[in-house]
Amino acid sequence: MAGRPGPRGPLLPALVLVAAALSRPAAPCPFQCYCFGSPRLLLRCAPGAELRQPPRDVPADARNLTIVGANLTVLRAAAFAGGDGEPAGARVRLPLLAALRLTHNNIEVVEDGAFDGLPSLAALDLSHNPLRALGAGAFRGLPALRALRLDHALARGGPALLDALDAALAPLAELRRLGLAGNALRRLPPAALRPPRLEQLDARLNALAGLGPDELRALERDGGLAGPRLLLADNPLRCGCGARPLLAWLRNATGRVPDARRLRCAAPRAMLDRPLLDLDEARLRCAPGDAYGRGEEADVAGPELEASYVFFGLVLALIGLIFLMVLYLNRRGIQRWMRNLREACRDQMEGYHYRYEQDADPRRAPAPAAPAGSRATSPGSGL
Repeated sequence: MAGRPGPRGPLLPALVLVAAALSRPAAPCPFQCYCFGSPRLLLRCAPGAELRQPPRDVPADARNLTIVGANLTVLRAAAFAGGDGEPAGARVRLPLLAALRLTHNNIEVVEDGAFDGLPSLAALDLSHNPLRALGAGAFRGLPALRALRLDHALARGGPALLDALDAALAPLAELRRLGLAGNALRRLPPAALRPPRLEQLDARLNALAGLGPDELRALERDGGLAGPRLLLADNPLRCGCGARPLLAWLRNATGRVPDARRLRCAAPRAMLDRPLLDLDEARLRCAPGDAYGRGEEADVAGPELEASYVFFGLVLALIGLIFLMVLYLNRRGIQRWMRNLREACRDQMEGYHYRYEQDADPRRAPAPAAPAGSRATSPGSGL
């Protein structure tokens, strides 16, 4: 009996582990945020307009942070590393944070060094914010950033914001995915085409009329390496002579443009809604002195309209020839038909003439009918 293990013997290690876990202090979840997982794998903060700056009490072991629907307006330097306006060497408070989502937060200004102190950040989403100003060093503290989304965020900034974006993207050497959809861009920032490891560039829903030779060359990689995938659907492409470089590039790299079959012409009017890949490159001729394709509407529409008119004229000539042949082969019948028609018309006119003479002679006019109710009398009746 003394050597039999007691019933509580196997439970002792488990109780020790539970006690150790309970004794370990856990960092509290920020006010009005939701924390999921242990350690803090995901934090979601959606407090509406009450949150005007990033929460400062985010647990240090957080991996993913999402703030949606706040009113952040301005992201100042080191906003996630200790406070507003801290220098670039601010202390690291979130060393493990890998994903940061800041959509629909009414962010208008992102200052230099706004993301300093996030050395592990690999994915940043600033989509659906009305950005007006972006510091040239806004992303300087993100050496590990691989994915950046700026969809529907740059439309209000104008050309100055586009230039600032070009400077801000320059230091992102590890960037793999870049989202610029829905920003009314008329051209792509040069820095968006240069990251050496870029795998996908999303440029859908913009105002791109096409891509020039310099932009297409920037999409190629030295040493025969495959360039990034490019999404171009829902852009108002101008299918004139200026589209020749893009058309030639697409036919040689169709696999790098997954939505190539969805590319449609928006101008000139004669090419409206035609698939870009169906165009004949040989017909896209530029007028003399029009190297940029500003007058391609006449160049593109002219040959097609000329061919249409020639075809229409040939059809009319063929119909006229057939009609003349029918007339020639039936000339005797037509003459007989014309003679019969002339005689019928003459007989008809003679009948009208005879009746006219009869009606004009008063002696041959018929007696008027007696009124109703009157009695007929003879001449010798004396009445």
